[in-house]
Amino acid sequence: MTRHAAGSVTRSESASSPRAPIRRFDVFAEYKRLEARRRGAPEDDARGYGIWVAKVVAGRRFGRSSAPGVAGKPGAAGADGERTAEAAKYGPHELNGEPQTAATFEREIVQRMGEPFYDRVFAPPIREAFEAGEPYEAIRDRIRRAWSPKPR
Repeated sequence: MTRHAAGSVTRSESASSPRAPIRRFDVFAEYKRLEARRRGAPEDDARGYGIWVAKVVAGRRFGRSSAPGVAGKPGAAGADGERTAEAAKYGPHELNGEPQTAATFEREIVQRMGEPFYDRVFAPPIREAFEAGEPYEAIRDRIRRAWSPKPR
């Protein structure tokens, strides 16, 4: 099912299976999005933060990333014009000159796996594990197992 501007979906996409393999990266980005929400970040900032931190960690792991920069955010300044600590922490961030935003999360996580799958299958168990206090390392592979393609 593919979402159209009016919010309708077509039958070409199913909620029961992802459009692409689910990676540890996807689980990590979602987990970090949930952490940011718990700490009070608005949803859009939490999505941008989740994708940004997942890319930074993946890049460092594979030797591709240097220290990331922080982009300015309209309305994130305090009364004296300084950015608040929370606003600076959660977003938006840039990586290699590209803003990591809610739209980036939507494109690289949600749309990659399919919105119905993300909404109905992927996000709920990660949220449940997160709310139960399970650390990312405890769920990253277990939670993906059911969504992995079966060997032929």
